[in-house]
Amino acid sequence: MDDHWQNNVNQQGTEIPTYGEGGGQEYPYQADFPQQEGGGDEDARSDATEGHDEDAEAMYEGEYQGIPHPDEIKAAQRAARAEARKKARLAAAMPDEEDLAEQYENIMEDCGHGRFQWTLFIVLGIALMADGVDGFVVGFVLPSAEKDMCLSNANKGMLGLLVYVSMMVGAFVWGSLADKMGRRKCLIYCLAIDCVFSFLSCFAQGYGFFIFFRFCSGFGIGGTIPIVYTYFAEFLQMDKRGEHLSWLCMFWMFGGLYASFTAWGIIPHYGWGISLGTQYQIHTWRVFILVCMFPAIIALVGLVFMPESPRFFLENGRHDEAWMILRHVHDTNWKAKGEPERVFTVSNITTPKTQEDEFIEIQSDTGTSFQRWTVRHTNLLKQVMQNVISLAAPDLRLQSLFLAIVWFTMAFSYHGLSVWFPDMIKYMQYEEYESKVKLFHRERVERFHFNFSLVNQIHKEGEYVHDKFMNIEIKSVKFEDSLFENCYFEDVRSTNTYFENCTIKNTVFYNTDLWEDSKFIDCRMENATFLHPKKGCHLNFQEENDIVIYMVSFLGSLATLPGNILSALFMDKIGRIKIIGGSMLVSAVCTFLLLLSFSQGAVILFQCLFYATSVAAWNGLEVITVEIYPSAKRCTAFGVLNGTCKLAAIIGSVIFAKFIGVTKIIPIFLAFAALACGGLLATKLPDTREKILE
Repeated sequence: MDDHWQNNVNQQGTEIPTYGEGGGQEYPYQADFPQQEGGGDEDARSDATEGHDEDAEAMYEGEYQGIPHPDEIKAAQRAARAEARKKARLAAAMPDEEDLAEQYENIMEDCGHGRFQWTLFIVLGIALMADGVDGFVVGFVLPSAEKDMCLSNANKGMLGLLVYVSMMVGAFVWGSLADKMGRRKCLIYCLAIDCVFSFLSCFAQGYGFFIFFRFCSGFGIGGTIPIVYTYFAEFLQMDKRGEHLSWLCMFWMFGGLYASFTAWGIIPHYGWGISLGTQYQIHTWRVFILVCMFPAIIALVGLVFMPESPRFFLENGRHDEAWMILRHVHDTNWKAKGEPERVFTVSNITTPKTQEDEFIEIQSDTGTSFQRWTVRHTNLLKQVMQNVISLAAPDLRLQSLFLAIVWFTMAFSYHGLSVWFPDMIKYMQYEEYESKVKLFHRERVERFHFNFSLVNQIHKEGEYVHDKFMNIEIKSVKFEDSLFENCYFEDVRSTNTYFENCTIKNTVFYNTDLWEDSKFIDCRMENATFLHPKKGCHLNFQEENDIVIYMVSFLGSLATLPGNILSALFMDKIGRIKIIGGSMLVSAVCTFLLLLSFSQGAVILFQCLFYATSVAAWNGLEVITVEIYPSAKRCTAFGVLNGTCKLAAIIGSVIFAKFIGVTKIIPIFLAFAALACGGLLATKLPDTREKILE
């Protein structure tokens, strides 16, 4: 795609660029059509004005009512900004010249907001949706995956932990690279890596391969958030930026809805799986992972037709390509608005000095291709590390520290409670189930045929003689200090069933999942026979897939809709700081209501309330992070802060999970303290509502 834009440039004029003053460069461009011969100026003017009444065209419809023309409003805003910047330069003894930030903002205003931005909005929104989907995948497949692959509690916890670690590393790496390699290129790499390794994870039968593929997938998708917001912001003018970046945040909600709905519709349907023999099985939870790839694939295809950020090109000295993209944006928008006669009038773009000369020297090196590759990538790594270190420079140190703390406190409480809510519901379900357990003490059953399921029972000191257990399910049953003599078990399926300190005499187990090493604890075996045992782990979808959990996630995602809408409508009206601080403080108050959650319904209600009030803070943080840093460091800073967010999510998830079934007070207090501190600290951040992207 980059070559496509370059080729279009080469077909334009061939005027040699001239260099401006003050370390900048100015590149003039010729018109899009050749000069006509034989009075071409007059003919061109007559063709352009044919069929138009100059007096009528000069009259603006709102002029009758004294309403200024939109172009006049933009001109006045530009003049005010220019005057303010002129005064700032005079106060700082700087030369009076228009810099790239001011000129780029004026160009984006000339390009307008229209079809191009909305097309890019959809493509990047679907990419953000892919990130939202990946955040739910592991949580939804884990109950089935742990049975399918016989995961221990340690392995199960390691899977969830490594996915977040990979996303943290991905955010840092891809965010840093996007400032040097390009937003579009790195985003394509991120989505491609996610698609490839998500696809491979669908077919991984062993735990080792599965966790490796999910780690690589997380590394790819982890870079999408920093790149998506930076990429889209650089195509927006100042007065549209806050609102439209907030609308973009809604796609993360769509990702949660999509994941919850598809998990609900696919995973519990065992018949949808594929079995290729006894050793290679694709259960429905693997099909669910496959379906979750669709947003990433769609976004990947859409990005192929999108251009690179022109701001990135300008910052890196690729002036011609940037000019062509800006003209394309201008023409696309105004043609869609019914004004194709509007001409892109930009002829000079002032740009800063870059390290382009260094890259040219590298490319012209006479060494081997491997040496050139090594030098080029070593230089790239040095530049990336310098960019990261520069975030601690005196002019950025304080605001970077404040932003990092606000990101951390928000992620710690939000993701910690996101784990606490479903686990608390599961614990309540478990307590309710345990309260209904049936206890049988010293029963004696002789010559009886058990042809019905045994569910939620405890049998102590029982005696079972000449009994048959055939084609039944034994679920959550425990036999303690019991005797089984001359019994016969056939086609028995068990879930959470154990024999403890029992005596098994002359008993046959045929085609059951009751085998000596897993279900019998400290039992005495006397002439017991196990024929065709079903060793390993076996899925029971009625047991492992509680639709309540899917419904909880679906409602939690849907609850963010009002907060997303309100934050988008008021982001530019009341400012980012008030949005972030207000949302976090209101969310902190809402956490105290969790003390009243004595039922599953109450937990779901307060979860929805918390998500609805906290989502505005997320939107404000993402907007202000884009605006507060200069273009050369914007993606790097966003990646570091998003990586900090993932680290906080790991810490919060681990801490909050430890208190499930122990106490509610400590998790609630931690969430309240984190949100309150973060909300108060957010008021110290600079207001970037009317700040031009530097």
